[in-house]
Amino acid sequence: MIRLDKLLTHFGCGTRRQVIDAVRRGRAQVNGKTCCDPAAKVDPEQDEVRFDGVVQSYQKHRYLMMNKPAGVITAVSDRRETVVDLLPEGERRGLFPVGRLDRDTEGLLLLTTDGQLCHALMSPRRHVEKVYLARVSGGLAPDAAARFAEGMQLRDGTACRPARLEPAGEEEGLPLWRITLREGKYHQVKRMVAAAGGRVEALRRVSVGTLELPPGLPPGSWRALTAEELTRLLAHIGEASGPPDG
Repeated sequence: MIRLDKLLTHFGCGTRRQVIDAVRRGRAQVNGKTCCDPAAKVDPEQDEVRFDGVVQSYQKHRYLMMNKPAGVITAVSDRRETVVDLLPEGERRGLFPVGRLDRDTEGLLLLTTDGQLCHALMSPRRHVEKVYLARVSGGLAPDAAARFAEGMQLRDGTACRPARLEPAGEEEGLPLWRITLREGKYHQVKRMVAAAGGRVEALRRVSVGTLELPPGLPPGSWRALTAEELTRLLAHIGEASGPPDG
């Protein structure tokens, strides 16, 4: 048995506070009857739970999106603060981050208990797109976009797949660039920008596959994926497989 508000938060119906308020307003139904008690106990495998009339299906695995703040390590445990440390203790069990963002990089990070999904998203054979916004100083070479598109060789000889580099306005007085990758090498965005003559002053990931960072999710905050977000992401992974690396 589990509290109704905790279950609906798990289903992605809102933050815990939003769900509590919604339940008290009569937006939740258990087995066809309106339930206004957020603390009511329900059995997710036996009871039919609806939110705003929509049946909420129980998931074997958990899927959370976080807006990772700068200064936090992408790891399950470390002597320094980790992304898992940002979660309430009761929410941490079994969760691990999918991939990693550098300590000073912000933005979209997926945490899950689903190892198969993690493997699919991280596999270089899937070519899942990851989009970043980079605030850059120093000025990029005039042919930077073309070099990104052709596939760049870094200063240490590392070969990078073709990527997209697009202007995205300004931020804090510096040019902002939208960078789309289909792989995830060590410090790749920073190293590619450096190879093109610039320096990344701030970096934020805004999407992974079909999953986008919500504008209303502050740094350090998290929420469960909605059923629609998860369905779209799983479908995208199935469609994104490419030829073997060679």
